[in-house]
Amino acid sequence: MIDPVAEFKKHSGDVVPLPSTVPGNTPIYQTASATGHRALWVVFVIMLISSLAFYIMAFRVPVQKRLFHILTAFITTFATLSYYAMAVGDGVGKNKITIKHTQKHFPDTYDVVYREVYWARYVDWSVTTPLLLLDLCFLAGVNGASILVALVADVIMILTGLFAAFTVEESPKWGWYAMACLAYLVVIYQLALNGRQTAMQKDNKTATFFASIGGFTLVLWTIYPIIWGVADGSRNINVDSEIIAYAVLDILAKPVFGFWLLFTHDNMSTSASIDGFWANGLGKEGTLRVGDDDEGA
Repeated sequence: MIDPVAEFKKHSGDVVPLPSTVPGNTPIYQTASATGHRALWVVFVIMLISSLAFYIMAFRVPVQKRLFHILTAFITTFATLSYYAMAVGDGVGKNKITIKHTQKHFPDTYDVVYREVYWARYVDWSVTTPLLLLDLCFLAGVNGASILVALVADVIMILTGLFAAFTVEESPKWGWYAMACLAYLVVIYQLALNGRQTAMQKDNKTATFFASIGGFTLVLWTIYPIIWGVADGSRNINVDSEIIAYAVLDILAKPVFGFWLLFTHDNMSTSASIDGFWANGLGKEGTLRVGDDDEGA
């Protein structure tokens, strides 16, 4: 006679234990804590103060020499609006990501992750990075065709990054990311090659200054996609760490960049001076005339 208890003990090692928990029952929310929100408010204040300082600096020089001041003040102004939107919760959305867990002895299970995506940051970058590029291109004296290429490549880089941040499937997400990196290479080409060559044709001070501030900018901009890859891309760091990392980069790339540019450029004897429409508006020859026909009927 077969003892069922003995047979069970004999074959108990062949029985696969049931999982104690089933993944996918409870959604995972990756959101900012109080630390992240405090960081957003701190950067908002820094951007606001920097903007006011840049506008004051602009009014202290003749209008003919305000080009860099105005561009730089606009950069931090848009960043101020962006950080306010993120701090109050208006510039953020959630991306739903489904993670599949393949089981050997059981049906596949899934985790649903909702991660905060600060889309206001991409709106900010789509405006401020072209303005920053204009600062650098005007400093070096880059031609209009190269400036246009750099600006379009920059906008493509930001938009593809935004698309990647909200893409659910992994393969398309990294496809968008690859496109953004290719666009960034175009920006690097225009600044590091065309910009450097043009700046070297100017005086030694301008060439040296452009090499320093341009190199500083490119180093910072290269760190941005790395942060994106470990944050929105692979979700290896939490939202607070993402906020703080971008906050440090934004402070260096905008207020610090701006003060460095303006203080140095203002002290250069070859600082640009723009007359014509920029300083004087439309002259008599450029005004529109209504009901004044010199030739008659």
